[in-house]
Amino acid sequence: MKDPHQVSAGVVVDFLSRTLPFSDLDRGVLEGLARACTIDFVPKGVRFMTQGQTRVESLYLVQSGGVKLFLTDGEGQESLVDYRGEGAAVGALALIRGSPAHLNVETVEDTFFFKMAKKAFLDLLAERPALSQYYIKSFSDAYIAKAFEELRRQKIRPRTDASLQLFTTPVAAIIRRAPVSVFEDENIRQAAGVMAEERVGSLLVQDHDRKVIGIVTDKDFRFKVVSQGLNYNWPVAEVMSSPVETIDEGMSCFNALVTMMKRQIHHLGVTREGAIIGVVTSNDILVLQGHSPFALYKEIVSERRIEGLCALSARVPMTVRGLIEEGAKANSVSRMIAVLNDLILERLLSLMQEELGPPPVEFCWLFLGSEGRMEQTFKTDQDNALLYAAPENPEQRTRTESYFTEFGKRAIEYLVACGYPRCPGNLMASNPDWRKSYADWQDYFFDLVRRPEPERVLKATIFFDFRPGYGRLDLGARLRDVVSAAARGNHVFLRYLARDCLTVRPPLSFFRNIIVEKDGAHKNRLDLKLRGITPFVDFARVTSLAEGIKETNTMARLAGVYEAGALSKEFYSEIREAYGFIMQVRLVHQLRQMEQDLTPDNYLDPAELTELEKRTLKEAFGVVGTMQSLLKETYRLNL
Repeated sequence: MKDPHQVSAGVVVDFLSRTLPFSDLDRGVLEGLARACTIDFVPKGVRFMTQGQTRVESLYLVQSGGVKLFLTDGEGQESLVDYRGEGAAVGALALIRGSPAHLNVETVEDTFFFKMAKKAFLDLLAERPALSQYYIKSFSDAYIAKAFEELRRQKIRPRTDASLQLFTTPVAAIIRRAPVSVFEDENIRQAAGVMAEERVGSLLVQDHDRKVIGIVTDKDFRFKVVSQGLNYNWPVAEVMSSPVETIDEGMSCFNALVTMMKRQIHHLGVTREGAIIGVVTSNDILVLQGHSPFALYKEIVSERRIEGLCALSARVPMTVRGLIEEGAKANSVSRMIAVLNDLILERLLSLMQEELGPPPVEFCWLFLGSEGRMEQTFKTDQDNALLYAAPENPEQRTRTESYFTEFGKRAIEYLVACGYPRCPGNLMASNPDWRKSYADWQDYFFDLVRRPEPERVLKATIFFDFRPGYGRLDLGARLRDVVSAAARGNHVFLRYLARDCLTVRPPLSFFRNIIVEKDGAHKNRLDLKLRGITPFVDFARVTSLAEGIKETNTMARLAGVYEAGALSKEFYSEIREAYGFIMQVRLVHQLRQMEQDLTPDNYLDPAELTELEKRTLKEAFGVVGTMQSLLKETYRLNL
C-alpha cells in the first residue's frame, strides 16, 4: 500500500525549481532532494514548533497555506516576528545550528508542507556552504546579485556586445603613460614645444618644489593663446587651469566619466596616495566604451539654440540605455540622467539670459524632489524653485520681481518643450510662492521647522531635498547649511517627519504576497514609486536631517547615516541593497515601456517578474517594515 505521505518526485522538482535557494540547482540535484521529501498537512491553528523545545528533524517548505512565527516572553506575551506563505521555509536555522526551534510556529490556515529530511538538507549545505547564507542572512548579497543579473539579462535585450568595462575597469588601467610636467615659469612657447615633442595633449604645471599647481592643455593653447593673440613669452602659469581635478586610481571609469561631465572638463588627473600618476582624457573613455554619453554631453554644451536642446533632451533615455545593458545599477544610471538633465538646464538658462539680458541680482536655480536627489528616471516631472539675492532698493526690487517673473515663466515653458512635464502640484519657479529672496526662503524654512503642522510638513518634504543647480551655487549651498542646522536640533519637527514615514505601508499581504491595486486604471499593478521607493526616500531624509547630513541623494544620505553610527553595518547593507533593487526594477520597467512606444509609468504587473525577482522584491519590501519599526522606536511613535 502506498504511503500517503509520499509525493510524486516530478511535483516536488517543479516546486523546488521555483523556490529559492533551490531554483539555481541542477535538475539532477533537485531530483535527489525530491526523493528525500514527503508531504504533510497541518490544520489551521496548530502550533507545531515551540521555541527552545521542539527538536527539528525536517525542513518545512510551505507548499500552500501559511504560518506565523512568534516569540513568547516569561509572562506569556506573544511578539510576532513574521508571516510566511507559499515557497517559504521553516526550521532551517535550527537544522543548521543543531539546536531546538528558535521560534514558535503556528499555522494560520490549513497548510500543506513538503518536508525535506534533515540529512538530505544538511548534506546539500555541506556540498554547497554558500546556500546556508541564504537562511542566515535576511537579505542575501549573493541572491540580490543574482536577481540583478536576471533582471538585466531577461528584461533588456542587448543591442551590442557591450560589456561591464565602464563599471569594472579602474581608471588607472587606461592611463597611457606617466604624466609630462613643466615648471610654472617656463614660457608658453617652451611648454608648447614640450607638448609637441612628447606628443601629449596636456602638461602638468609644477612649482619649483615640484608640487603640481595646475594643468595646461592643447585646447588652452588654441583658445587662450592663439585666438586671443597672447604673448608666447608669458609664463605658462598664466594660461593653466588650477587646481587640477583628480580621481583616485581605484575608482571606476564610470565615475571618471561622471566627474568630467559634471565639471565640464576633458582631462582628469589620476592619483595614488595623493600624488598624480597619470592623466586620462574623455577620449580614453570613449574608446573604452564605444557608446559613451560623453558624445551627447559635447553636443549639449556646444548647442547655441534652445530648439536644438529640445532635440538633444529626447536622446537622453536611449543614451543611458547602454549603461543598463552593461550592468549599471539604478543609482549610477540616475546619476548619469541627472548630469545630462543638469547640462541641458544649464545651457537653457544661459541661452535665456542672452534673450532677457543679465539679471538685476545674483540668483540660484534650485532642483527639488527627485531632481534634487539626483534620482530621476525616464519619467521626470519638473520640481524646481528660484532663489535670488536681496535687492538693494525699491527700484531694484521692482526690476528683480519683473525679471524673474518672466524668467521663471519662460524657463518652465522651454523645459516643457524639452520633454520635462509640468509638476502637477505647481511646484515650479513659475509659481511666485517658489520664487523668493534668500531672506524669504530662510524665513520659510525656519517657520516650517518651528511650526511643523502635519499638512505643511507633508507639502514641504520635497523642499528638504533641494540642491543648487545653476547660477550662484554658493547662495544655494548657504541656504542648505541653514536648513540642515535648523532641522537637526528640532526633535518635534523630526518627529512629524518620522510620523509621515509611516503612512505608506509595505505592499505585502498577511502571507507576504505582493499587494496590487484592486481597481481603477492600474488594477492588478503595483505602484513601485509610492509603495516601493518612497519609504526608503522618506527614511533616508529624516535620519540624515537628524544627523545634520547635507547630502540629498538617498544612497549618499544612507551612507552618511551609517558613517555617523546611527545604523548597523548589516542593516545599512540591507537597506542599500533593497532600495537599489526596487529602483532597478522600476528603471527596467520604464525602459521596456519606452521601447514599446508607451509613456513610462511606475505601475508594474508582478506577473511580469520571474520567481527570483518576485522573491527578491518581497524581501526588499520586508526591509521597509524594519525601517519603520526603527523610526517608531526612535521617535516613540507607538505612544
